[in-house]
Order: sequence, then C-alpha cells, then structure tokens
Amino acid sequence: MVAARRRQGELTKPPGALGRLEELSIWISGAQGACPPRPFERVRAIVVAGDHGIAGSGVSAYPSDVTAQMVANFAAGGAAVNVLARQVGAEVRVVDVSVDSPAPVGPAGVDGTAPPERYRVRRSSGRIDREDALSVEEAERAFLVGRLVADEEIDAGADLLVPGEMGIGNTTPAATIVALLCDREPIEVVGRGTGIDDARWMVKTAAIRDAMRRGRPFAGNAASVLRVVGGADLVALAGLLVQAAARRTPVILDGVIVCAAALAAERIAPDARRWWVAGTRSPEPAQAIALHALGLTPLLDAGLRLGEGTGALLAVPMLRAAQATLAEMATFDQAGVSGKATEALDAHRAPAEYSDPT
Repeated sequence: MVAARRRQGELTKPPGALGRLEELSIWISGAQGACPPRPFERVRAIVVAGDHGIAGSGVSAYPSDVTAQMVANFAAGGAAVNVLARQVGAEVRVVDVSVDSPAPVGPAGVDGTAPPERYRVRRSSGRIDREDALSVEEAERAFLVGRLVADEEIDAGADLLVPGEMGIGNTTPAATIVALLCDREPIEVVGRGTGIDDARWMVKTAAIRDAMRRGRPFAGNAASVLRVVGGADLVALAGLLVQAAARRTPVILDGVIVCAAALAAERIAPDARRWWVAGTRSPEPAQAIALHALGLTPLLDAGLRLGEGTGALLAVPMLRAAQATLAEMATFDQAGVSGKATEALDAHRAPAEYSDPT
C-alpha cells in the first residue's frame, strides 16, 4: 500500500484527481500484496439463500414460496444478479443453506456438481420473535458452511468475491442484528424491505422489538446474536466474510443483509473489514448504521434495494478501473511530462532574508 500510494503520486495527473479510484487502487494493492495490482480474473457472486420463520408473521409483501422459486431462477440465469454479473464478467453461484423446501435446491458447488446437501443447514430458520433462529449446533454448521464456500471459491481461483442473499423476510433479522450490535431502537433500523405498506411496517417494527427483547441478553456476543435473532443465511455470510479475510481475498459488500452479517463478522474477527469495500448504499436504514460502525463508505448510491448482490456488482467496474489506472497509466518520467511546478515556484519565491518593508 505504501508503494501504491507512492506510485499514485508519480502518475500523470494532479494528486487526488482520480478521487476514490486512487483509494481503491491502494486498497487493491494491499489486498493483493502487489504494486502495481493485478487485474481481477475471476469475480464470483455468491448468493446465500435461506428462509425465515418471521416471514409468516406478515413482515413481508411476498410469501416464503418466492425464495425457492427465485433460487431456481438464479440457477436458470434469469434474475437481476445473473444479468448484472454477465455485464461485469462475473459468475453466479447459489448456496441453499435454509430454504423452506423438502430438499435442497440445486445445483451446488463451484461447478454445480456438488451434492446440495453439503451446504443445507436446516429447512428455514426459526421465528425470531418467539424462538431462536438456530440451535448452537446449527449455528456452528452454518458458519462452517460459509467458510467452506469461501475456501472452495478461492481455491478455484476467485480473486474478488461478491456475496449476496435471497430470502423472504430476511430484512427483519438483519435489522434486529444491527439494532442489538449498535444499541439502536427498532424504529431506527426498520425499513420497507420488499416494499411493504404502513400496516406491514408496523407489524415488522413490533417483530423487531420482540426479537430484540429475546436477543438483548446476548448483545455482547456477535456469534450468539446471529444464532438467536439471525438465521442460517446470515451466519453463513458471516463465516464467508471471515474466511475471505483470512484468505486475503477482497470482498465487495452489498445491501443491508450482507452488511448486517459483516457487522457481526467484524466483531467475531476484528479487522476482517480491512478486506472489504462497501459497494452500494441501500435505502434500508439499518445498512447505514452498520456501515458507519464498520467505517465504510459506499462506492455507489443508485437506490437499489433488491439484494442478491446486485448493488455490489455495479461497483465491480469501479474496482477494475482503479486497478487499471494504477497499473497502466504512465508516470511523469515515462511520459516525459513535467511534474508539479515546485521548482519554478521556488525560483520566484522571495529570499528567506526578505522582509516586507511595511
């Protein structure tokens, strides 16, 4: 990063003229341990799917059946995340950890040939306003599944990960996690999710309040918060984010679900956030609170609230541009361009002994 910062000062441009591209290029160099940084060769969007019992309480505008249907849509390449991934040269993988279906929804694994059962933790997570989302054993398994997925992708050559999610009702546990870990009130974190009306918004606020009441005794332990008021998908995302940092692999964070998992992951593995950038700003208030706690500023604000990793994928071209400008731009010496006119300015400065006669 020191070398990248020095090189930025030697490129044919005024210092800071490329704005956040300069910051990103330095971060990429640090993540890769190389200056100039290498182009990203294998970008992987990983959609972690899971249902939530709280969806049955009326917190969402859509039924839980949509989760399994959308997982099939991802596999067929017809969802927004598939379209945007194709636009930026990324590939999409879907991981069913807790979809409410009799059997895991496939295909699974890096190349789609792994048994889906390898990644399934349970069928839907518990209704968090009345019961724990997961047992201790299920939470441990979900975290290991997330780590496994990260390892599989990195071992297969992934050099940039874009985690996403799919699960009806998942903004409710995400908001609850953020509220507990950041000591906020339900009204501060509740959002509109899939576009709920005022009546459902009130139901959702009450659900978050009741879940927080159950989860408050665990507020000092992020792993327990994930288990009690989160879900298998959120625990798996946290495991993936922790392992990506352990494997020195950069990550672009997406919306409120991924950021809630990231907030917990940072508490579990301090400084894991050094390997992440925030791709997009979500209209969900809990995301802004989580990102503030993480000290991350989103690269884009396009009003996206879909999830799936879509907003983070829009930031991939920015990272590619940051890498390319640092690696490919000529320096002042290479281009034969005069640097900042400090010498000429010094020649016109008054001598040190000069004093204003007035």
